[in-house]
Amino acid sequence: MDKEPNPLAGTDHPDAQLPPGLRTPLRPDAFARPDEEKIQAITGHFRAIMDELGLDLTDDSLAGTPHRVAKMFVQEWFKGLDPAHRPEVRLFENRFEYQQMLVERDITLFSCCEHHFVPIIGKAHVAYLPGKHVVGLSKLNRVVQYYARRPQVQERLTRQIAEHLRQSLGTPDVAVLIEADHLCVMSRGVNDTSSSTLTSEYGGKFLEDSELRAEFLRQIGK
Repeated sequence: MDKEPNPLAGTDHPDAQLPPGLRTPLRPDAFARPDEEKIQAITGHFRAIMDELGLDLTDDSLAGTPHRVAKMFVQEWFKGLDPAHRPEVRLFENRFEYQQMLVERDITLFSCCEHHFVPIIGKAHVAYLPGKHVVGLSKLNRVVQYYARRPQVQERLTRQIAEHLRQSLGTPDVAVLIEADHLCVMSRGVNDTSSSTLTSEYGGKFLEDSELRAEFLRQIGK
């Protein structure tokens, strides 16, 4: 957690509540323009890229591509950059006094490598130990998707999800493991289609108790 006052508190930065090292790099004016203006601008930029590649933009298969890509970037692939999409994690009283580990496994994860802007495709596994409250299961999926839907590196993504859940659930007892395929490795460079990347973040009892960690890994099939 931040030891100094948070200069982003109360701002539009989507990660204002996170420690500095976990924030996605954004300019201060990132949300100064509405989405429609961004889509219009990106359409022009992507049209220029396609033109530089020598593609015939008068062809009916390509003519609409710049606008389709722009809409995909703003409204789908990178919508997690917009703080308006930050999920509110609603808690419910743990009236049934459930005390065991709760695991949401195999959460579908689509993200984008911020180094080459090609997809990251994988699964996230999330667990926590309930206290006085539990959370609706779909909110765990939404937190994963919120941070995934932006240019990312997997290490930061893993820690962003864990920190958001720690703060929302009010407990350090959180575990996050991501396994993903990076198309920047598979489709370019070394062209390795057989390797995958695993990252994890453990807090509280998951960090302190090796048996609890092992049980989490067993439950997600690792």
